[in-house]
Amino acid sequence: MPEESSRTYTWKDPRTGAKAAMELSGMDYLTKMLNGEIPGAPIADTMNFWLEELKEGFAIFKCNPAEYLYNPIGTVHGGVAATLLDSAMGCAIHTTLELGTIYTTAELHVNYVRPITANTGTLTCTGTVIHRGRKLATAEAKLTDEDGKLYAHGTTTCMIMEL
Repeated sequence: MPEESSRTYTWKDPRTGAKAAMELSGMDYLTKMLNGEIPGAPIADTMNFWLEELKEGFAIFKCNPAEYLYNPIGTVHGGVAATLLDSAMGCAIHTTLELGTIYTTAELHVNYVRPITANTGTLTCTGTVIHRGRKLATAEAKLTDEDGKLYAHGTTTCMIMEL
C-alpha cells in the first residue's frame, strides 16, 4: 500500500477582500493585499502561491510547486501553471482599474513548455498588460524558474465592466 501524506492549511474570509475591491481602485486594492492589509484569494493558499510585486500594468506571483499539486503521471498539474498565468495577467490588468470598475477573464491561452515537479524550485510568474482599452484589456505572462528557464507562457483577454 502506498505511503500517505497530508496537508493542512488555513485561509482568511474572502468576503473581506471582495468588499474592499468595490471600495478601492485596482492598484490600491492589490497594494493592500500585497502589504497584508486585506486577505488574498483562498486559491493562492490552496495552491501555495503569492503576490510578490506590483506596478501599474505589471504583477509578479511566486509559487513553490509541491507533490500535492501532482497529476496522476507525477508532474504538477497543468492547471497550476494556468492559474498562475491567469492570476499574474489578471492582476496586471487589475492595477489599471479605476474605482467602480471590475474585470473578468474572457479568454485564456496557455502554452506549456516543460514539466514542473516538486524539484523545480520556486517559480516566478510575471504578467504585463499589452493593451488597456475602455472595455477590453489584453496581457501576457511568463512562468520561469530561478535560473530564468521558461516553463509556460500565455495571453489573456479580459472584459472591463463598470459597477
